[in-house]
Amino acid sequence: MALMASIFGTLFRVSTWGESHGGGVGCVIDGCPSRLPITAEEIQVELDRRRPGQSDIVTPRQEEDTCRILSGVFQGQTLGTPILVAVDNKDARPSAYTEMETMFRPSHADFTYQTKYGIRNWEGGGRSSARETIGRVAAGVVARKVIRTLHPSYEVVAYVRSIHDLESDVDPATVTTTEVDATPVRCPDPKAAEAMIARIKEVRSRGDSIGGIIECVVRGVPPSLGEPVFDKLEADLAKAMMSLPATKGFEIGSGFAGSRLTGSEHNDAFVIEAGKVTTATNRSGGIQGGISNGEHIFFRVAFKPTATIAKSQQTVTVEGEPAELAARGRHDACVLPRAVPMVEAMVNLVICDHLLRQHGQNVLP
Repeated sequence: MALMASIFGTLFRVSTWGESHGGGVGCVIDGCPSRLPITAEEIQVELDRRRPGQSDIVTPRQEEDTCRILSGVFQGQTLGTPILVAVDNKDARPSAYTEMETMFRPSHADFTYQTKYGIRNWEGGGRSSARETIGRVAAGVVARKVIRTLHPSYEVVAYVRSIHDLESDVDPATVTTTEVDATPVRCPDPKAAEAMIARIKEVRSRGDSIGGIIECVVRGVPPSLGEPVFDKLEADLAKAMMSLPATKGFEIGSGFAGSRLTGSEHNDAFVIEAGKVTTATNRSGGIQGGISNGEHIFFRVAFKPTATIAKSQQTVTVEGEPAELAARGRHDACVLPRAVPMVEAMVNLVICDHLLRQHGQNVLP
């Protein structure tokens, strides 16, 4: 018998639940400090950035994704007890997935789930659907509120850096969420965004899909977060990002490009500014020795093309017979525009967890 682990975090722990075409989805948040002001309306803002049907370049599935806080909050403040956030599924169409009952989608989780558990929810992919991330995004809002209570300057801005072979020109030091959300593709470079939108529409018209890269900058993170060995801050960020659906790569700071430099070219020299230790450059990406150094954290996440496409593909049936499959469901031709708030949410969960861990162990005067 195989069990599915669905818990993330050490002190600030999040468990997500629900399937794509089941009754609903959501999360349970455990370890949130008490007396934190939080409302469903605050959570809804981020869920609206993630939801389907928000533009003509994402899945047309019509879900309001209206959230309800069912426990852990009283009179607008957290109680310190588990917080349950729920979102109903209202526009599920399981009939569009009948072929998936007997056939495995290429590069999807159908085959691996079946071999691991001996059973799978083929209606929309069940837990392997990106709809599972609703719980992550909701929990990320609570985590961000905890962080900003302790560090008001904290902010996370993720954006689409590239789609397919189209690159944008964005300065991570100055980019804002307002600029990111100004276009439906969530690329703050207007010229590149226009080309990306056209490319997504063209690829979708052919029944195909494309991927790309999301870049993220995290500002206002205090130094000292992260553990020096197995729970390095960048290691936990990598795990968080690679746990998102369709991710295929992670790099932080100079990333793979840093491997082509010498030590003297790559090292971030220490300097004093305004009486504080800082670095002249930031090729480390804000983390050294697995611990934040107070500089901006920036990283990139690669997303593959959506696996479920309308174009006919070769596959096999559950009985092992050759077959052809063309999906009829409503799917994103490119997941990146909706993945931006997912990336930000996972950053919030990691930073909040490490912040609470640091406060918990650093108690002596």
